[in-house]
Amino acid sequence: MIGRRRAIAAAMLPVIAATPGASAFAPGVPAESGFPADLAERLEAGFRSGLLRPLHGVVLARDGRILLERYAPGPDQVWGRPVGDVDFGPDTLHDLRSVTKSVTALLYGIALARGQVPIPDAPLHAAFPEFPDLAADPARAGITVRHALTMTLGLRWDESLPYTDPRNSEIAMEQAPDRLRFILEQPVVAPPGARWTYGGNATTLLGALITRGTGRSLPDFAREALFAPLGITRFEWHARGPGAESAASGLRLTLRDLAKIGELLRTGGSWDGRPVVPRDWLAATATPAIGIEDGLRYGLHWYLGAHRAGGAAHPWIGAFGNGGQRLWSLPAAGLTLAIFSGDYDQPEAWMTPTRIWREIVLANLRLG
Repeated sequence: MIGRRRAIAAAMLPVIAATPGASAFAPGVPAESGFPADLAERLEAGFRSGLLRPLHGVVLARDGRILLERYAPGPDQVWGRPVGDVDFGPDTLHDLRSVTKSVTALLYGIALARGQVPIPDAPLHAAFPEFPDLAADPARAGITVRHALTMTLGLRWDESLPYTDPRNSEIAMEQAPDRLRFILEQPVVAPPGARWTYGGNATTLLGALITRGTGRSLPDFAREALFAPLGITRFEWHARGPGAESAASGLRLTLRDLAKIGELLRTGGSWDGRPVVPRDWLAATATPAIGIEDGLRYGLHWYLGAHRAGGAAHPWIGAFGNGGQRLWSLPAAGLTLAIFSGDYDQPEAWMTPTRIWREIVLANLRLG
């Protein structure tokens, strides 16, 4: 749930002057950043105070230019397996955890535009004909792909327990002989569309539809359809076994490459002027489907909120992951913030990245 996923040695990396004709995400500081000149020092003050200690990395960009980039060494994990202390930097791969869910939803939108996956309003069980007994259940007849995209399936699911606990629904799913049957046979506890229930079950179903429709594994499809156009050449996607990649939590990227995903949201799905994610899919993604906790709303596998300034509400779109992994995009301000953190399975992991977003970025942002 959001509330659960709610003295650094490395010096701030120098910014790099933008090169004419470079990628739309060229590091560098524009002449007018819209932030105070001492923004970097304000971030450093947060580190010196100890309030930002769990962070592994921060990248803040505006209008395609990196304004701040800061890394810190610390203990890390790879899909739940401790790997000891890591000296993080621009080339270090890091777990996205549940930010993976939002990336998977972008892949679904690309596959949908190619006619390779069911439309959102298609009956969900029709896409899984190997379970005729479940498809015949009248209580499940109204479940559609859209309910998976909005996490409103109406099926029992509980990820409130730690991810080290086998009773956690996602862990139980990963250990089940058949992940898809485990998801689809869960008891119906609410009408589809009526209740938001956070869970990797919905994303696992989307991942299965992508792999079935495209005839390719998630990593292979992601490499061709999303990562290659963005110049992302290094990534990992963890799996329970061959062909069983975790669509919900298995992706690892560098922080700069995660920020590129945020840039796609800022530009309406284009990179260097070429469409990558359909603009209409991003528009649907940013359309609230249901209200959720903490006063936020949820679209198609992305969190939605607003920054209020100058008497107006400026919508943002975000992706959140266990341990404090975060990606925010505020398109009206041309803003992208990407954060890696090591607070895995800690109830207050949301606090540090949210403090940076609200108190360092938004509080110092000049709009207009």
